[in-house]
Amino acid sequence: STMAVMIPALLRGFVGAICAQAALRRLTPSALRHLTLSSVMKSKRKTDHLERTADVVRREVVSAAKVCGAADESPSVKRLRLLVADKDFSFKAGQWVDFFIPGVSVVGGFSICSSPRLLEQERMIELAVKYTNHPPALWIHNQCTLDSEVAVRVGGEFFFDPQPADTSRNLVLIAGGVGINPLLSILRHAADLHRERANKGRGYEIGTIRLFYSAKNTSELLFKCDQICLTFQKNILDLVNEFPEKIACSLHVTKQTTQISADLKPYITEGRITEKEIRYHISKETFFYICGPPPMTDFFSKELESSHVPKEHIYFEKWW
Repeated sequence: STMAVMIPALLRGFVGAICAQAALRRLTPSALRHLTLSSVMKSKRKTDHLERTADVVRREVVSAAKVCGAADESPSVKRLRLLVADKDFSFKAGQWVDFFIPGVSVVGGFSICSSPRLLEQERMIELAVKYTNHPPALWIHNQCTLDSEVAVRVGGEFFFDPQPADTSRNLVLIAGGVGINPLLSILRHAADLHRERANKGRGYEIGTIRLFYSAKNTSELLFKCDQICLTFQKNILDLVNEFPEKIACSLHVTKQTTQISADLKPYITEGRITEKEIRYHISKETFFYICGPPPMTDFFSKELESSHVPKEHIYFEKWW
């Protein structure tokens, strides 16, 4: 089926202070149209992102973007910062982008790990992409450079977007591997909402937030704390320390072979996340967001349902 594509309005040369040397040059409408439509037509593999998400809601607008920052988040994951000057581009915390690359016929699908506030203030989004043989991931790890031009379109039904008058909710976030990406966006968004309410005395009142995050070892636990120069949004432990009364985390490692550093040790559990840990946090006021490999998301969503958590309180996204 043909996917609707809307060429964005004229992009302006907006640039954040950190990306002053990577000012966004406009992709012409014809180039952008060719890039997105040819990718959609050629992207036919059954394991492909467009195939898997064909029935998922997307925004129509496709926006040109420019790479204005890149860094290794872990030995296998690269983080990208993209400048998206199109004012029609927006997203909700937890959503992903279709990622169109000139010369690459396969379309990528990557969750945004930054908060909507970063886009509002700096016109930037961040992605963290694991190395695989998938052509878009290979391009990001092997060919992407500062000033590389791409195009992005927002999609996804997995998000946290409370309105100011909504009932206060607790959040339990359950992440496996790079499944942390959309959950970090949600965590950062919740922290932004909490700051806004504390500063202005109005807005959405966030409840408590508990993050359970599992990876093979501590080097593969992404966004633990501020370690790389690319960061100007707070990471997991920074947020835990900023809001100890609101935010807590349990970091799990399943195949740790080296000694765990002293600063991480209080947060680390060796072994998988267990259903018992999650069950402890069940309440009528709690929403559960799960993102990770399909067996993990299936396991925890079924466990929660069997513990009588309403389906409408369980949200999950599977990454393959």
